[in-house]
Amino acid sequence: GINAEYGGRVRAEVCKALEDRTVERPKVPSENILINELIREYLEFNGYHHTLSTLLHESKQPTQPLDREFLRSEVRLNVQPPHIPLLYGVVSHLTTEQA
Repeated sequence: GINAEYGGRVRAEVCKALEDRTVERPKVPSENILINELIREYLEFNGYHHTLSTLLHESKQPTQPLDREFLRSEVRLNVQPPHIPLLYGVVSHLTTEQA
């Protein structure tokens, strides 16, 4: 509840304070952006809001999510139900392919 909310905020603030702003961060590869977007959608779906805010802060991911259809086509998934995160489709595809 409230303690978890404050704990998430404190963690985010500690990470911000520890960050070395004098070091320029390397450009993020496009694969990382796609992976982070899949994780973002998963975290939002499961209600992991504090984890999501930390991910967005640390990864410098844009605050506006990528278009879901663009993301789906980039990871080459068939049409997925709009209420299910694409990451579930990726896992399903990989586990079905292995069987």
